[in-house]
Amino acid sequence: MIASFSSFSQEAKKIKIIYAGVSTIDEEKYPGATILTKDADRLVEIYHDGAILTAKRVILYKKRNFAKAFGDVLIKQGDTITQSSNYVDYDGNTKKSLSWGNVVLKDPKMTLTTDSLNFDRQNQLLFYKNHAIIKDETNTLKSKVGNYYLNDKKFTATTRVTVTNPEHVLESNHLDYYTDSSIAYLYGPSTIKGKDNTIYTEKGFYNTKSEISHFVKNSKIFFTDKTIEGDSLYYDKFKGFASATNNIKVIDTIQNFIAKGNYAEFFELKDSVYIVDRAVAISLMEKDSLYIHGDTLLVTGKPEKRIMRIYHDVKIFKSDLQGKADSIHMNQTTGLTRLFKNPILWSGKNQITGDSIQLLNNTETDKLDSLKILNNALIVQLDTIIDGVATYNQIKGRNMYGKFIDGKLKYFLVKGNAEVVYYNRSEAGLLETITKQECSSIEFTLDETNNIESVKYIKKPEGTSYPPEDLPINNRTLKGFIWREDEQPKTMEDIFVVGDKIPRKKEINTSKALKKKE
Repeated sequence: MIASFSSFSQEAKKIKIIYAGVSTIDEEKYPGATILTKDADRLVEIYHDGAILTAKRVILYKKRNFAKAFGDVLIKQGDTITQSSNYVDYDGNTKKSLSWGNVVLKDPKMTLTTDSLNFDRQNQLLFYKNHAIIKDETNTLKSKVGNYYLNDKKFTATTRVTVTNPEHVLESNHLDYYTDSSIAYLYGPSTIKGKDNTIYTEKGFYNTKSEISHFVKNSKIFFTDKTIEGDSLYYDKFKGFASATNNIKVIDTIQNFIAKGNYAEFFELKDSVYIVDRAVAISLMEKDSLYIHGDTLLVTGKPEKRIMRIYHDVKIFKSDLQGKADSIHMNQTTGLTRLFKNPILWSGKNQITGDSIQLLNNTETDKLDSLKILNNALIVQLDTIIDGVATYNQIKGRNMYGKFIDGKLKYFLVKGNAEVVYYNRSEAGLLETITKQECSSIEFTLDETNNIESVKYIKKPEGTSYPPEDLPINNRTLKGFIWREDEQPKTMEDIFVVGDKIPRKKEINTSKALKKKE
């Protein structure tokens, strides 16, 4: 290969004639040149600085140290590099050549074909400007424009570049490709299409042998049912493993589900995703989205059998439903979501607590269907705040079951040891009586503004309605009552606030206000 020519000395070496069947001069047509022509048995041979050129005909300008070769031109360097073409112009002074017409350059691991090839021996550089095909043991590279750096065994290919093998097709407008390692470094918009996925990036490297890649700008991996993107993406195709760093996003195109964070690991064979650092799961709904954040997010299984676990300091935000718990377990098959360890939900004006809270989705419509609060179920509703004094309606029981209608809580059934504290007000908002009663079971409904609309006692209740002055303050709250509004995420960004409580511009201390009022 011309690429292997040895370095020149400071003084240009002369082109030497090794063999010519016929040597003539035609001053009229080729002034100052010697015309070398093959004979019946042997081609013309010339030599320059470690390379031998053979051809049917050579026009040699000795003073200029320049040669023009025609017909079956072959250049050999050692036993490994050959270049064939129809024509070659070679300048022994500048150490530059131009070959054209069916150019084929070969070494033991690579073959380059093109119609026109330039070679700068001084800088050990080959370059082409009108399409070339490079084949090595792994890939076939095609591009319109490219350079080959001999010392580094590197192709810099630009303009409509493709690198193909049986496993993938890489398309780019700018890449560096190393023939010894089969690694491609990508610059600018690039796409890698495989049998099972497609990768898009604007910067990174791709090992076409090991199928290991690392992309660092606007990178995405498109699988059949999901997309993974991030500022930095690492992917090992054979292991089925990908990791993403900073501004990562996992999009489930089937379930309308998005997971975000700043670090993620994806295990393709297990179809699982692990996300930390501002991890958040987003369920896209028709008119709203449900956001769930925790320290760690783990999603496993195929879409129809997917399990999602979010644990430690979990917060939930939806425009009409917020929540908090230590951990959450969601089952895509059953539609069941379970909140563990001191869970709490807020729905409109209602604060809902219990030892365990479960939400059930309709798996066909993917809408909230029902709610279970198990053990120490308590729903608290802010009644009003007057002169800094807050009053609360409360319903408590062993277990509580709620029903969603069009995404809003509408019906509740309290079963076992039901208790009620309710503030009865006139249409003008004046407090008339406070109802405090107990019953085995209670049904109640909420109106469009989330206020308690009606209460139905399954059995005859025990208790009565008291004039406000006859019911002491310490008897106006049920056991376990704690107003936790300062923990409620009021906006989507609140789910990322660190700590047990979310700071507010204005908070109301209920106990102090009540004592002051009394």
